[in-house]
Amino acid sequence: MLFCYFQSMHSTTLEVFAEIDGVGSASGLFLHEDLLYIIGDNSGHLNEYNIKTKALRKIQVLFDKTLDQLENIPKPLKPDFEILCQHGDKLYMLGSGATPKRNLMIEFDLKTQKVIHKDLTETYSLLKSISKIDDQNFNLEGAIFTGNEWLLFNRGNGIDAKNGIFKIQGADLAKTKQAKFNYFKLPNIDHVESSFTDAVWIKNEIFFIATAEDTKSTYADGEILGSFIGSINLQTLKLTFSNKISGKHKFEGITLLSQNEHSTTFLLCEDRDTEELKTIIYKLVINF
Repeated sequence: MLFCYFQSMHSTTLEVFAEIDGVGSASGLFLHEDLLYIIGDNSGHLNEYNIKTKALRKIQVLFDKTLDQLENIPKPLKPDFEILCQHGDKLYMLGSGATPKRNLMIEFDLKTQKVIHKDLTETYSLLKSISKIDDQNFNLEGAIFTGNEWLLFNRGNGIDAKNGIFKIQGADLAKTKQAKFNYFKLPNIDHVESSFTDAVWIKNEIFFIATAEDTKSTYADGEILGSFIGSINLQTLKLTFSNKISGKHKFEGITLLSQNEHSTTFLLCEDRDTEELKTIIYKLVINF
């Protein structure tokens, strides 16, 4: 199935890239050569999918003995890994911070396969204080790490609709002492403002995805009204463009597939908010 949207100077096409059995509630992804890494917000595994051979490997990253299962972890207990980002040979999985159970960060070394856990409770408390975002509106869904600076994207799907970007200096996120919060206005559908669901850094631009979901809760799901792709200048944090890419999908992860002077191609994953262990990966092409 192919979806085409034309808006401003850009056109986008969206189509199915792969269907993967064994992965559910996909919320973040990163492509490294032929290996596509996928996380689910209710899973204790990092999934490694070979796009050439279609082989799937599950890497255990959560070692909580109180959990009866590592797939479809019950909502009150789930780590809510909404973020998968990369720098160098490291992958970083971050909990959304929406509840006290969701403050964990996991570092995974692609070379050594070593797993390190870090508690972000103090950092998240500091971010809430700086931004004046309360517990009901704090919900991180995207991150970029440049090596010496973190950008964390708050999804404004709570009652206060606080979309925004936290800018944090320093490499160790667990030792954050200061941060800045930049409030961000995103496009709306039927008077429902869209909210950040992920972001990726390419050269001097931040490409983000955002979904308009008819809910006033960071915890309860609502009706999906549509999704956008857009870009933000890395230095100024000003919106460059935005395009609607779907009227029904809730995309929650984005990673670069390829780029040339005429187009940029991404892979996207979708959280369908079901317990089915099946994920559809989409290919999105932006023509400039």
